[in-house]
Amino acid sequence: MKKKILIGVVIIVISFIAIMAYRVLNSRPLSPVQTAVYNYQGIDMKVVYCSPFKKGRLLFGDVKDSPLVPNGKYWRLGANDATEVSFNKNIDFAGRPVNAGRYRMYAVPNHDSWNIRLNSELGKFGYNEPNYSLDVVTVDVPVETTSSELEQFTISFDTVDSSGVKMIFKWDRTLVRVPLMVQGNL
Repeated sequence: MKKKILIGVVIIVISFIAIMAYRVLNSRPLSPVQTAVYNYQGIDMKVVYCSPFKKGRLLFGDVKDSPLVPNGKYWRLGANDATEVSFNKNIDFAGRPVNAGRYRMYAVPNHDSWNIRLNSELGKFGYNEPNYSLDVVTVDVPVETTSSELEQFTISFDTVDSSGVKMIFKWDRTLVRVPLMVQGNL
Protein backbone atom coordinates (compact mmCIF):
# COMPACT_ATOMS: atom_id res chain seq x y z
CA MET A 1 0.00 0.00 0.00
CA LYS A 2 2.78 2.46 0.91
CA LYS A 3 4.54 1.59 -2.32
CA LYS A 4 1.43 2.48 -4.34
CA ILE A 5 1.09 5.82 -2.51
CA LEU A 6 4.76 6.61 -3.11
CA ILE A 7 4.44 5.75 -6.81
CA GLY A 8 1.34 7.97 -7.02
CA VAL A 9 3.14 10.90 -5.39
CA VAL A 10 6.14 10.48 -7.71
CA ILE A 11 3.84 10.43 -10.75
CA ILE A 12 2.10 13.62 -9.60
CA VAL A 13 5.42 15.41 -8.98
CA ILE A 14 6.85 14.34 -12.34
CA SER A 15 3.63 15.39 -14.09
CA PHE A 16 3.73 18.80 -12.42
CA ILE A 17 7.36 19.34 -13.43
CA ALA A 18 6.63 18.23 -17.00
CA ILE A 19 3.64 20.58 -17.28
CA MET A 20 5.64 23.55 -15.95
CA ALA A 21 8.57 22.80 -18.28
CA TYR A 22 6.17 22.52 -21.23
CA ARG A 23 4.56 25.87 -20.36
CA VAL A 24 7.92 27.62 -20.04
CA LEU A 25 9.38 26.16 -23.21
CA ASN A 26 6.27 26.85 -25.26
CA SER A 27 5.69 30.39 -23.96
CA ARG A 28 9.05 31.69 -25.12
CA PRO A 29 8.22 31.85 -28.85
CA LEU A 30 5.02 33.72 -27.99
CA SER A 31 7.01 36.36 -26.10
CA PRO A 32 10.39 36.45 -27.83
CA VAL A 33 13.53 37.65 -26.08
CA GLN A 34 14.43 41.18 -27.17
CA THR A 35 17.42 43.39 -26.50
CA ALA A 36 17.38 47.19 -26.45
CA VAL A 37 20.84 48.74 -26.71
CA TYR A 38 22.11 52.30 -26.42
CA ASN A 39 25.73 53.18 -27.28
CA TYR A 40 27.02 56.73 -27.46
CA GLN A 41 30.47 58.16 -26.78
CA GLY A 42 31.51 55.28 -24.52
CA ILE A 43 28.16 54.92 -22.79
CA ASP A 44 26.64 51.45 -23.04
CA MET A 45 23.14 50.63 -21.78
CA LYS A 46 21.33 47.38 -22.46
CA VAL A 47 17.94 45.92 -21.56
CA VAL A 48 17.11 42.22 -22.08
CA TYR A 49 13.42 41.35 -21.80
CA CYS A 50 10.74 39.05 -23.20
CA SER A 51 8.27 40.91 -25.41
CA PRO A 52 4.62 39.76 -25.13
CA PHE A 53 1.78 40.58 -27.53
CA LYS A 54 -1.57 42.15 -26.62
CA LYS A 55 -3.73 39.56 -28.45
CA GLY A 56 -6.97 41.44 -27.75
CA ARG A 57 -6.49 41.41 -23.97
CA LEU A 58 -7.07 44.27 -21.54
CA LEU A 59 -3.50 45.08 -20.54
CA PHE A 60 -3.58 47.69 -17.76
CA GLY A 61 -6.27 48.60 -15.27
CA ASP A 62 -7.92 47.91 -11.95
CA VAL A 63 -7.92 44.40 -10.51
CA LYS A 64 -11.73 44.27 -10.72
CA ASP A 65 -11.49 44.47 -14.53
CA SER A 66 -9.09 41.46 -14.72
CA PRO A 67 -6.31 43.11 -16.76
CA LEU A 68 -3.15 41.26 -17.69
CA VAL A 69 -1.14 43.79 -15.63
CA PRO A 70 -3.22 45.06 -12.68
CA ASN A 71 -2.58 48.51 -11.22
CA GLY A 72 -0.59 48.49 -8.01
CA LYS A 73 0.86 45.00 -8.60
CA TYR A 74 4.37 43.76 -9.47
CA TRP A 75 5.06 43.42 -13.21
CA ARG A 76 8.34 42.12 -14.60
CA LEU A 77 8.23 44.54 -17.58
CA GLY A 78 7.65 41.81 -20.12
CA ALA A 79 7.00 38.08 -19.95
CA ASN A 80 8.82 34.93 -18.84
CA ASP A 81 12.24 35.84 -17.42
CA ALA A 82 12.87 38.87 -15.24
CA THR A 83 13.89 41.95 -17.23
CA GLU A 84 17.53 42.94 -16.76
CA VAL A 85 19.19 46.27 -17.45
CA SER A 86 22.91 47.11 -17.45
CA PHE A 87 24.88 50.36 -17.45
CA ASN A 88 28.64 50.62 -17.98
CA LYS A 89 28.81 54.00 -16.20
CA ASN A 90 27.18 55.51 -13.14
CA ILE A 91 23.90 57.13 -14.18
CA ASP A 92 21.04 59.22 -12.90
CA PHE A 93 17.92 57.06 -13.27
CA ALA A 94 15.05 59.55 -13.35
CA GLY A 95 17.14 61.80 -11.13
CA ARG A 96 18.29 59.09 -8.70
CA PRO A 97 21.95 57.95 -8.69
CA VAL A 98 22.66 54.35 -9.77
CA ASN A 99 26.08 52.72 -9.95
CA ALA A 100 27.28 51.02 -13.13
CA GLY A 101 26.26 47.36 -13.18
CA ARG A 102 23.45 44.89 -13.94
CA TYR A 103 20.04 45.08 -12.31
CA ARG A 104 16.67 43.38 -12.37
CA MET A 105 14.15 45.99 -13.55
CA TYR A 106 10.43 45.83 -12.86
CA ALA A 107 7.41 48.10 -12.51
CA VAL A 108 4.33 48.68 -10.42
CA PRO A 109 1.94 50.32 -12.90
CA ASN A 110 -0.84 52.72 -11.90
CA HIS A 111 -3.24 54.90 -13.91
CA ASP A 112 -1.19 58.12 -13.95
CA SER A 113 2.33 56.89 -13.16
CA TRP A 114 4.48 53.80 -13.03
CA ASN A 115 6.79 53.00 -10.17
CA ILE A 116 9.96 51.68 -11.85
CA ARG A 117 12.46 49.82 -9.68
CA LEU A 118 15.96 48.47 -10.07
CA ASN A 119 16.84 45.50 -7.89
CA SER A 120 20.17 43.76 -7.26
CA GLU A 121 18.64 40.24 -7.34
CA LEU A 122 19.60 38.69 -10.69
CA GLY A 123 19.01 35.36 -12.42
CA LYS A 124 15.44 34.84 -11.23
CA PHE A 125 12.44 33.79 -13.26
CA GLY A 126 10.11 36.72 -13.83
CA TYR A 127 6.98 35.18 -12.34
CA ASN A 128 8.64 35.31 -8.93
CA GLU A 129 8.39 38.65 -7.20
CA PRO A 130 11.77 40.08 -6.26
CA ASN A 131 13.19 40.38 -2.78
CA TYR A 132 12.01 43.98 -2.28
CA SER A 133 14.68 44.64 0.35
CA LEU A 134 17.23 44.39 -2.51
CA ASP A 135 15.70 47.33 -4.43
CA VAL A 136 18.47 49.77 -5.34
CA VAL A 137 16.32 52.61 -6.65
CA THR A 138 12.62 53.41 -6.94
CA VAL A 139 11.24 56.19 -9.15
CA ASP A 140 7.79 57.32 -10.26
CA VAL A 141 7.40 58.34 -13.89
CA PRO A 142 4.26 59.65 -15.61
CA VAL A 143 2.16 57.60 -18.00
CA GLU A 144 1.29 59.03 -21.41
CA THR A 145 -1.48 57.86 -23.74
CA THR A 146 -0.66 57.52 -27.43
CA SER A 147 -3.02 57.89 -30.38
CA SER A 148 -1.85 54.65 -31.98
CA GLU A 149 -2.01 51.15 -30.54
CA LEU A 150 1.10 48.96 -30.31
CA GLU A 151 0.48 45.18 -30.33
CA GLN A 152 3.86 44.05 -28.95
CA PHE A 153 5.49 45.39 -25.78
CA THR A 154 8.74 47.22 -26.52
CA ILE A 155 11.55 48.82 -24.60
CA SER A 156 13.78 51.26 -26.48
CA PHE A 157 16.13 54.20 -25.99
CA ASP A 158 15.76 57.68 -27.45
CA THR A 159 18.37 60.42 -27.33
CA VAL A 160 16.62 63.59 -26.30
CA ASP A 161 19.57 65.96 -26.58
CA SER A 162 22.95 66.45 -24.95
CA SER A 163 21.24 66.45 -21.55
CA GLY A 164 20.16 62.83 -21.59
CA VAL A 165 18.47 59.73 -22.93
CA LYS A 166 15.00 58.33 -22.39
CA MET A 167 14.29 54.64 -21.81
CA ILE A 168 10.86 54.10 -23.34
CA PHE A 169 8.25 51.45 -22.52
CA LYS A 170 5.42 51.16 -25.07
CA TRP A 171 2.47 48.81 -25.20
CA ASP A 172 -1.08 49.23 -26.43
CA ARG A 173 -1.70 52.98 -26.07
CA THR A 174 0.56 53.33 -23.02
CA LEU A 175 3.90 55.14 -23.15
CA VAL A 176 6.31 55.60 -20.23
CA ARG A 177 9.62 57.48 -20.48
CA VAL A 178 12.38 57.14 -17.90
CA PRO A 179 15.00 59.93 -18.13
CA LEU A 180 18.60 58.71 -17.91
CA MET A 181 21.79 60.71 -17.72
CA VAL A 182 25.38 59.68 -17.13
CA GLN A 183 26.51 61.17 -13.83
CA GLY A 184 28.63 64.17 -14.56
CA ASN A 185 27.20 64.65 -18.11
CA LEU A 186 26.29 62.75 -21.24
